Amino acid sequence: MATGSLFEPDSLPPAQPNEPRPGAPLAERMRPSTLNDYAGQQHLIGPEGVLRRYLQAGRLPSLILWGPPGVGKTTLANLLAQALGKPFASLSAVNAGVKDVREVIERAKKQRGTVLFIDEIHRFSKSQQDALLGAVEQGIVTLIGATTENPSFEVVPAVLSRAQVYVLESLGKDILIGIVDKALAEDEVLKQRNVRMQDYGALLTISGGDARKLLNLLEIVVEASRPNPETGGIVITDEVVQQLAQQHLARYDKGGEMHYDVISAFIKSIRGSDPNAALYYLAIMLEGGEDPKFIARRLLILSSEDVGLANPNALMLAQSCFQAVAVIGMPESDIILGQTVVYLASSPKSNASYKAIREARAFVRQHGPQPVPIPLRNAPTKLMKELGYGNEYQYSHDYPGNFAFQEFLPEALSGHRFYEPGHNPAEAKAQERLRQLWGEKYGY
Repeated sequence: MATGSLFEPDSLPPAQPNEPRPGAPLAERMRPSTLNDYAGQQHLIGPEGVLRRYLQAGRLPSLILWGPPGVGKTTLANLLAQALGKPFASLSAVNAGVKDVREVIERAKKQRGTVLFIDEIHRFSKSQQDALLGAVEQGIVTLIGATTENPSFEVVPAVLSRAQVYVLESLGKDILIGIVDKALAEDEVLKQRNVRMQDYGALLTISGGDARKLLNLLEIVVEASRPNPETGGIVITDEVVQQLAQQHLARYDKGGEMHYDVISAFIKSIRGSDPNAALYYLAIMLEGGEDPKFIARRLLILSSEDVGLANPNALMLAQSCFQAVAVIGMPESDIILGQTVVYLASSPKSNASYKAIREARAFVRQHGPQPVPIPLRNAPTKLMKELGYGNEYQYSHDYPGNFAFQEFLPEALSGHRFYEPGHNPAEAKAQERLRQLWGEKYGY
């Protein structure tokens, strides 16, 4: 459903600077009111940022803002609309339907260029997302969607093709400390409490880079702390934060808060070969109502990133798990997920292929693509054949053992090794074969 006065009779209100309601949480009270107050994301809104350039040109395309909780997606959407003086409408995909979308679009037809912000757009069904297409194409609305999930999986291709995807980065330590200091210096409530920060570590660790969680935790700690009888001030230490936070930790929330902590612990437990811990965190997510496809996707990635060639069957099982979960759904999917989790956690581990492709891509980004060797080039035309494309190529299957010793890398990279086999039986066998085939060429 819409927020604020979205469905007032005739028009949509322009985006407004932040004016928190009385008694609002600290995170709401400290919400930036201008882009100059906005913390982080300088790659987007800094002097050379792409969104800043759009604003300078007086226009804004439809956007998908992808990033973890608490990095400012909602705030950024409002500030972008505010900077251009555009009417602003906001929907939450948690409780809005197709009817709500159509009502906003009807209002927006009277005010072309309305910015329509949809929080958690990944929760919209295909029909709900499809209802946006015509209005976006015709310029009736400029769509800004916010998501914590990979848009490639969760946003329908038709919407994705009409919007630019921008990644919001996790907030760094210095930015988070700055947010705390700014709140203590400027918030009307906290200024009266005479708070001094002795330690920041526990606040930053527990909040996990989520600015909203950080500020709300700070407020909890300040409110629960007893002032020093002599000075009347409050001193925040790591010990105090840990004690008070433990008493106020929320239950698992698939929309934020513990979401990223639990999935992180889940992945790390499987990577660390502890099926018992992995099953425990799986149970927390399932009991909290987490989307089983979200879990299955993480298992699919992990099967390649962390198990890899130490057990190639892991990828096939994880793929089967993802397909089965998509077909079956809950509650029975817990059985399939549990089986896959135990298998992956119990498997030997290797990140050798993961590191290899990362290194290869980094090399290409740094040095650019090198010329493909002439024997390996395709020769579909007469001219290309005359230039020698494909000449001297040795068809591997014409040789003993289906192998012919020849150069496949560009000349400048001859002998360069990207793949370092992991220390496990499966890759030791692969390494021995590579050594037999290539001798000293790659140093295997």
